Amino acid sequence: MKILLLPAYFYPEQAASSYLGDNIRQALCGAGCDVILYAPIPSRGISKEVREEYKKRKLEHWHDGKLEIHRFSMYAEGKNPVLRALRYVFCWCAQFWKGVRAKDIDLIYLASTPPIQGVLGGLLKKIKKVPFVYNLQDIFPDSLAGTGLAKKGGLLWKIGRVIENFTYRNADKIIVISEDFKRNIMEKGVPEEKIVVVYNWVDEEAVKHVSREDNKLFDAYGLDRSKFYITYSGNIGLTQNMDMLLEVAKELETEEPDIQFVLIGEGAYKKRVQEIIAEKNIGNVALLPFQPYEDISHVFSLGDAGLVISKPGVGENSVPSKTWSILSASRPVLANFDENELKTIVAENQCGIFTKAGDKEAFKQAILDLYHDREHCEQLGRNGREFILKNLTRAVGTQKYVDVIKSFEKR
Repeated sequence: MKILLLPAYFYPEQAASSYLGDNIRQALCGAGCDVILYAPIPSRGISKEVREEYKKRKLEHWHDGKLEIHRFSMYAEGKNPVLRALRYVFCWCAQFWKGVRAKDIDLIYLASTPPIQGVLGGLLKKIKKVPFVYNLQDIFPDSLAGTGLAKKGGLLWKIGRVIENFTYRNADKIIVISEDFKRNIMEKGVPEEKIVVVYNWVDEEAVKHVSREDNKLFDAYGLDRSKFYITYSGNIGLTQNMDMLLEVAKELETEEPDIQFVLIGEGAYKKRVQEIIAEKNIGNVALLPFQPYEDISHVFSLGDAGLVISKPGVGENSVPSKTWSILSASRPVLANFDENELKTIVAENQCGIFTKAGDKEAFKQAILDLYHDREHCEQLGRNGREFILKNLTRAVGTQKYVDVIKSFEKR
């Protein structure tokens, strides 16, 4: 069975859920599938030197030759939103042409970053006359409305709904990451038999507890091991409610100076976060760059608790993948999020503290509760690791993807 993949980002680029794609590709190859992949020359989260090196790697073969990688030229992704949007369009056009020319394809598998990839899959399905499996990691345009970037009923919203409807109509199977996602798209007319729920998992061997003494990030960034740390790792964007987080940090700076915050990642709002820290003279927040995947256990073990946070209305249908990494590192989840499955998971498994998105006082109190009861904080983390090992391991998650995709082999 030969599968066509057209990711917007590919190794060594750094994105929040890169490991999911890597795990799925490896599982498919291990299951005997041949995978052909077309991706742009990497640029996100890498140096110019690394980018120059990959310009020479136009064709590679991984996993005993089962994964064939083709890289095509494309200008580097920058911070200008217009140029980034245009880059998505140019990549889409290049991948469409590559997909049309690909030979002997049995199935198309695409993920929802960016959302226009769904249109790509739908069109190629019609041309190649093969099944199309869509991995829905974010519901568009709902997510835009949650950030305030699109108004319900507005032009951008309507365009998003056209893209969404076309994608759902043409996908043969839609893999969603939560029951909330499933309910959302069923309300939009997608038949239940077309939907498969597969929660994002974590590689439990790659993400595990690292003791504070052995955690190299403390020495690398001059962090005091005696402090109590709240960490956030991921995209520092418009949706993560960094303004509220910084307000709480400023208040706690004088009330409980041992409580420190570490924000790890990049994003469109990081520069503004830096400005706010300087303007308000906030001394208990450290900003770190994205860390390489091989250090992921150090990242999620750094704090005494890990943050999952968003503005109200943004996370109604999602459970962020970082949740599983936090729990896998034996750290409790400190959530300030829309009430959905995440609230249920945290409560039923006693693996953190959930507060409603935008509730500043409850969020602040949750931090204080964890700080003042370290034994309870540690127990919540141990409960989280146990939950991961029972329910969300890499082997369980990737096998579900393989089963969905290989089900078309029998037809």
